[in-house]
Amino acid sequence: MGTKRCYYEILGVERTSADGEIKAAYRKMALQCHPDRNPGDPEAEELFKEAAEAYEVLRDAEKRQLYDRYGHEGLQNSGFSGFRGFEDIFSNFGDIFGDLFGGTGRRRGGGAQVQRGADLRYDLVLEFLEAAFGVEKEIELKKRETCSSCEGSGCEPGTKPENCRFCGGTGQVSRTEGFFTMRTTCPYCRGAGKSIPSPCPECRGAGLVQVKKTVSVRIPPGVDSGSRLRLTGEGEGGPSGGPPGDLYVFLRVKPHEFFVRDGDNVVCQVPVSFVQAALGDEIHVPTLSGSMAVKIKKGTQPGDIYTLPHEGIPSLRGNGRGDQVIQVLVKTPTGLSKKQEELLREFARQEENKISHKIKSFLRGGDH
Repeated sequence: MGTKRCYYEILGVERTSADGEIKAAYRKMALQCHPDRNPGDPEAEELFKEAAEAYEVLRDAEKRQLYDRYGHEGLQNSGFSGFRGFEDIFSNFGDIFGDLFGGTGRRRGGGAQVQRGADLRYDLVLEFLEAAFGVEKEIELKKRETCSSCEGSGCEPGTKPENCRFCGGTGQVSRTEGFFTMRTTCPYCRGAGKSIPSPCPECRGAGLVQVKKTVSVRIPPGVDSGSRLRLTGEGEGGPSGGPPGDLYVFLRVKPHEFFVRDGDNVVCQVPVSFVQAALGDEIHVPTLSGSMAVKIKKGTQPGDIYTLPHEGIPSLRGNGRGDQVIQVLVKTPTGLSKKQEELLREFARQEENKISHKIKSFLRGGDH
């Protein structure tokens, strides 16, 4: 037996390639080398087998890691035997060959396909503080659940389903393409392998009934717009009594009139008068938890930042809270009285003298 080629080389990908790149490369090669498209070409058939074996290893995270570390020998020592035949390819890689050559079904037990119920989506809008500190919400859904009358069988109570007469109960039919025999989902029973002679009057043979249901959703502290919660088993019931799907709750948080979120921090802008900014003062600032006193230092400038530690958003990871960042806005007064205007003009004259003196000193220094 000859030396095996590198799996990455076979598919024409790099060792750092992502799963999607590996899958795309295998799709392309499977199309090019498929024996039906290359009848009587043993080289194409061999390449097809090599590609299938390479993909079987590289699509599996554990096998790929083992191969990367120890090569072909490591895989053999772990019990991997390589290419196991065309039937194995179609059963394992049905997602690829379903797209390329018409589809194969996955079966359980006697042949009926296992179908999980559909997942559902619910969009939930939260107030800013609800998202910050968490909340319990009740949402109302319309969904299909397993019929309690027939327990999902679709049959009238006291009757049973019969094997589909077209596929014999396997849920699949066979067809030949070249020298391959390929199995596809039975178009008559849609893979169920059964037919219902006497449908349940409650669900009309569907096995599912439409219901309204109220579901309680616990919103953890620290969520933000775009967060998604998964409620296992709260989706629609599965056909023929199959397991239910999941409910995904997508969150959108309303903007706040005062706070803006920045990660786990909250940012706000606080106006102060120019007198407060010049002389300093103590002001009360809203926080997520209430009001808090903040000392404004003398000579505060527009845009200066003050920080209140641990007054921000609780971390989703449970690592405490962010900070509150306060940006100072210095307001220019309006509607001044004559006395106030006089005082300001006097203040301006003194300031002008100071600035003029500094400019003159600078100019004198520049003459030397």
